[in-house]
Amino acid sequence: MAVILYTTPTCTYCHAAKRFFEEHGVEYVEVDVSRDPQKAQELIEKSGQTGVPVIEIDGEIIVGFDRKRIARALGLD
Repeated sequence: MAVILYTTPTCTYCHAAKRFFEEHGVEYVEVDVSRDPQKAQELIEKSGQTGVPVIEIDGEIIVGFDRKRIARALGLD
């Protein structure tokens, strides 16, 4: 299962998402969009959003830290 977390260092909900993944043993790739303009553009193209977190789970885009939707997409519910 491919999990990508688009984040910035100061984002509180991004930190919550990271804790959630770590608590559930979910491997993920963190992409800091504040440091990579190309990844920031990728984020906008995928989600239509400029805010973070945006989480991609096997191609499904989840905007924000929606715990229930994330758990469902990961098969944790």
